[in-house]
Amino acid sequence: MSAPIVQGWCPGAHRPMMSGDGLVVRVRPRLARLDADQALGLCDLADRFGNCSIDLTNRANLQLRGVEEYDHQALLKELAALNLLDAEPGIEVRRNILVTPLYQAGDLTARLTQELINRLAELPALPAKFGFAIDTGPERLLTLDSADIRLETGADGLILRADGCETGQSVTEADAIDRVMALATWFSKNYTPEARRMARVVKALPQEWQGSPPGPVGAKPQPGPCEIGALYGAAFGSLPARKLYDLINDSDATALRVTPWRMILLEGGAAIPAPEFVTDGSDPLMTTDACPGAPFCPQAQLETRDIARALASRVPGSLHVSGCAKGCARMGAADVTLIGHNGRFDLVKQGRAGDEPSQTGLTEETLLTMDFT
Repeated sequence: MSAPIVQGWCPGAHRPMMSGDGLVVRVRPRLARLDADQALGLCDLADRFGNCSIDLTNRANLQLRGVEEYDHQALLKELAALNLLDAEPGIEVRRNILVTPLYQAGDLTARLTQELINRLAELPALPAKFGFAIDTGPERLLTLDSADIRLETGADGLILRADGCETGQSVTEADAIDRVMALATWFSKNYTPEARRMARVVKALPQEWQGSPPGPVGAKPQPGPCEIGALYGAAFGSLPARKLYDLINDSDATALRVTPWRMILLEGGAAIPAPEFVTDGSDPLMTTDACPGAPFCPQAQLETRDIARALASRVPGSLHVSGCAKGCARMGAADVTLIGHNGRFDLVKQGRAGDEPSQTGLTEETLLTMDFT
């Protein structure tokens, strides 16, 4: 079996990616937020053009899957009507911004994010997956999530930190985005085809960009009520579109915010019973990752999500079921990782999908009788 193909880029709306069930069309919400009308409209589009579900990505974006090629242009028109599409494809590609989701309207996080969005055209040419994090709440929440340039709460104020560095540069709100542009320019002159992420080149970063320590790291929010609404988990990051439509209406939410943690925040919404969603932070599905698997991904060698559901409560700690060695659903290590290979599963403990397996050739029947403790 040949090695899986690493595309090296992420799908967008203008530039979707072909998968086993059709096009994958990605929507990047501005400030990680869709108002209620936009969210309800996207649910309708998932039913009309996609496979009736909306995927949450680990970059806090939303994806429609199963879109037919001949429907792509019609879908773009509908997304534009909902103001969910950048008219310029080049701006869409650059708008790869993680936002700490518990911000308040008009606060520092919102202001910095909006200024960065407004100035994206000033960025130099950067690799396709290069991204930014605005993590400027009372505590940092995005430290484990993928980003190359981070605006963060520091020990003594705002800092700009290159991913891979323990410390950053002290900045003010007035000059923060100017310094983001300067750091992006430095990176654009120093990355190579082999080192396309910030953490791979920071050994060469001048000391002027370092020295100010970051602030405390907060606990990741869990499903349930919060001060600005209610959080709901999505098993494997998959949101059933019609159930989501009903949940938005029934909870009286005014907006939907996306997170990189397979959770949505319904702004102004009540925490109500929602059987199709995860409402208990102790649910093992919250620590279980599984890609779409076969037949939805052409590189997946096995179905993934049924076995993931069956094993979730039996695996202590985190579980990752990947249809191939790329491990798209989880970049980091898991306590137990299963990888589809030649029609069976390989097993990696305390590692990633591409690591050397401790056991190979496992069937689903074998896995369902294994002791993972």
